[in-house]
Amino acid sequence: MKLDKIPNIKHTDSNIFFLLSGPCAIEGEDMALRIAEKVVAITDKLEIPYVFKGSFKKANRSRIDSFTGIGDEKALKILRKVSETFNIPTVTDIHEINDAKLAAEYVDVLQIPAFLVRQTDLVVAAAETGKVVNLKKGQFMSPDSMKHAVTKVIDCNNEQVMVTDRGTMFGYQDLIVDFRGIPTMRKFAPTVLDVTHSLQQPNQSSGVTGGRPDMIETIARAGVVNNVDGLFIETHFDPANAKSDGANMLDLAHLERLLTNLVAIRKTINSF
Repeated sequence: MKLDKIPNIKHTDSNIFFLLSGPCAIEGEDMALRIAEKVVAITDKLEIPYVFKGSFKKANRSRIDSFTGIGDEKALKILRKVSETFNIPTVTDIHEINDAKLAAEYVDVLQIPAFLVRQTDLVVAAAETGKVVNLKKGQFMSPDSMKHAVTKVIDCNNEQVMVTDRGTMFGYQDLIVDFRGIPTMRKFAPTVLDVTHSLQQPNQSSGVTGGRPDMIETIARAGVVNNVDGLFIETHFDPANAKSDGANMLDLAHLERLLTNLVAIRKTINSF
């Protein structure tokens, strides 16, 4: 996949990592536009290629009373408005075969959640839209096994595919990032490190996922040093009150400092 195949993506000649970033879920129009405006300003300043991320629905909730969305088409229309307002590409998750065609009308990149990446029909449905497909590595899968998921997309005559590592299960309630997987998966497709989901602490007895946002910069730095192509960082201006994944999201107020440091590290690495 070539990065410039993503519609409206900017700064593709900057020779640094690209960024997928935004809230976990679309909670409303004002919040989405507010977050996008801030991230666009930061990424333009630092010349980082940027894709706005927001889930139009959350199908993978631990509890039945957890927030799942504001309505599919309502959220997708907000994603379209973000794209049109700031002239940037967008990415969202899909969970069912019918989601692929629906979401493809509104966004530029379709993302397959980690726990669904072995679902052949879902991957094929995403690939057949012709959109860029982001395959998240299952928490239960080896880096090597992602070549088969990538092949499914390519066999559908769609070479616009990337893979994302979001950590590997470590016991029942924690995840760990095996950085040996980055060079392995980069052989198959451009590789993204999902920094914030890698710091989740799932399966808590309360039914609400925990997290370690204090470790975001540590994990992100390690990914940048190890030549990851892109970073995935969920962010919100009020993580404590976010409707989904607030426990591991980055406070938007800290994003510019983090990205400034990461760009400096990548430029240093590139000079060797």
